[in-house]
Amino acid sequence: MGILSWIILGLIAGFLANLLVGGPGGILGTLVLGIVGALVGGFVASALGIGTVDGLDLGSILIATMGAILTVVVVRAITPGRTVDV
Repeated sequence: MGILSWIILGLIAGFLANLLVGGPGGILGTLVLGIVGALVGGFVASALGIGTVDGLDLGSILIATMGAILTVVVVRAITPGRTVDV
């Protein structure tokens, strides 16, 4: 995937994660959340043999979104008192 694909995937996954569980505000926070989520989700999905993040398809978007949600949940768990910032 090229850099433009990662940015688009990051924006989509970050936006969906923000809708579902909340997260950092602004376009930059959403982008970073989505890209980190894609990396985390891709790693976990590959380790479990579920799939990979290898393009702008529905499977990659779902994996990236789940990774972004997992990232928000873990950050909230290790930083008590913070509710929105990642």
